[in-house]
Amino acid sequence: MNTKIVELRSDTLTQPTSAMRNAMANAVVGDDVFGEDPTVIALEQMSARRTGKEAALFVSSGAMANLISLMVHCGRGDEMILGHLAHSFYYEQGGSAAIAAVHPRTVFNQPDGTLEIGDIEAAIRSDNIHFPRTRLICLENTHNLCGGAPLTPSYTAAVAAVAKGHGICLHIDGARLFNAATALGVTAADLAADADSVSFCLSKGLAAPVGSVLCGSQDFIQAARRARKVLGGGMRQAGVLAAAGIVALEQMVDRLSDDHENARFLADGLAAISGLLLDPKCVKTNIVYFDMVQADLTAADLVSRLGKEGVRMLASGPQRIRAVTHCDVSRQDIETALSVIAKVMH
Repeated sequence: MNTKIVELRSDTLTQPTSAMRNAMANAVVGDDVFGEDPTVIALEQMSARRTGKEAALFVSSGAMANLISLMVHCGRGDEMILGHLAHSFYYEQGGSAAIAAVHPRTVFNQPDGTLEIGDIEAAIRSDNIHFPRTRLICLENTHNLCGGAPLTPSYTAAVAAVAKGHGICLHIDGARLFNAATALGVTAADLAADADSVSFCLSKGLAAPVGSVLCGSQDFIQAARRARKVLGGGMRQAGVLAAAGIVALEQMVDRLSDDHENARFLADGLAAISGLLLDPKCVKTNIVYFDMVQADLTAADLVSRLGKEGVRMLASGPQRIRAVTHCDVSRQDIETALSVIAKVMH
């Protein structure tokens, strides 16, 4: 058993940095429901600037941010268009229908995370009393189930042009938005410029312990604040958490390229191990998916065996495994993981 656990299941498993812990301990707080927490206000203002939007709202999770955006952009019984592999369709418990009463219409995700423009156009409903009204298009950047693929500003602009042409809105689930910006050599504001709203997670690659931020116009955020409250999201002295988010934006964005380099190093190593299948060229950010090709070994089997050797990955299908790099995984950790995988596979 290795003395150190190499944690590759997700970048949500990062530990808060010492700077974050100090900031949390010394945060000046107030009641955020009254709009009086100065640290929350500072985080929201910083987030709005980073994404090029007028205002922002600190929320407890990315799922909450996505759900709030649906509630603001859509009415009950309206329809949103999103990818068939979108996180908000696949992993958020059907909250769009169960809570927001918004009908999801899925369009096939391409391997690079995009939706074909023609498919989006074809999915927009005509004005007919038999149909729900199309009110929203949702994109995901980076796209988790498409291997952490980043969506370019030009692609987002093309989707936004379709949306505006039909009088509907565009929301970006940017859980790993800063990973996308880093990979593409652009800013988060570039990626969000043509969207009506955008969210990003502080608690993934940016390593804060809790929280996401939803950004948009002043009117949108005012409505979002009401939606957050009805979802139970009034967090009172939330500055203790927001303080870590400020440190995340100030100190953790510029180092994301290290995670991407480690992911590519991991992918190259995995590709050289017999019995595993992946194309390292498809790894663009910090997420690596690979497949098992040994008939007598499932993803769950391999994950279990690796776990016993101190390497943790995530089985995401019968033969598919996900590994995610982050600030708590070093190049040496990746080398250790590859050594263990090679031993277990043989």
